[in-house]
Amino acid sequence: MTDFAERRRMMVDTQVRPSDVTKYPIIEALLAVAREDFVPDAQREAAYADQNMDLGDNRTLIEVRTLAKMLDALDIQSDELVLDVGCGLGYSTAVAARMAQMVIGVEQDEFMSADAQSQLAEAGADNAIVHVGALTEGAAEHGPYDVIMVQGGVEELPDSLLDQLKDGGRIAVIFMNGALGEVKVGYKRGDQISWRFEFNDGAPVMPGFERAAAFAF
Repeated sequence: MTDFAERRRMMVDTQVRPSDVTKYPIIEALLAVAREDFVPDAQREAAYADQNMDLGDNRTLIEVRTLAKMLDALDIQSDELVLDVGCGLGYSTAVAARMAQMVIGVEQDEFMSADAQSQLAEAGADNAIVHVGALTEGAAEHGPYDVIMVQGGVEELPDSLLDQLKDGGRIAVIFMNGALGEVKVGYKRGDQISWRFEFNDGAPVMPGFERAAAFAF
């Protein structure tokens, strides 16, 4: 029988700590949340592999190193409201829920979002819910948010998401330019967002976040 708890410890020791992520709330959350429960059944054995995982329907579970470094940069506090865009089967939402006051996951696939809500309940994440709707639209009715995380690659970020960020809030995005990606954190002050580069990384571009094709005459 697979010892997934031991695999979680190895994941943290070999993928997370070497990436200079050492904050206790992040380490505790990653050790506590059973990643194998938030992937398709056929991929449970690969749940702790050091790579992005295809969830189907153009959705991706980003590698844990990337998620951990994003969480480290965002520094989520226990009294904060978080929007998790593109939550897939709910893993990132479950992890963030152990740090935040409340997390709203957004997933546009109805079957995936139903599985995510079920798994979050199984995991005891009673401060997390899944909103079904277009990823680019977020979940304005539950906002505004202290923190927004985007769980996939972005070529163009819609204003509809930035508008849901509180004044003083922050957002983490994997900006893709071809095969190259940069993770940046944006800080909102009034109507302005100031972006700070955090690290290089990449992920498949999520549906709706593609760059609009330029028309040639």
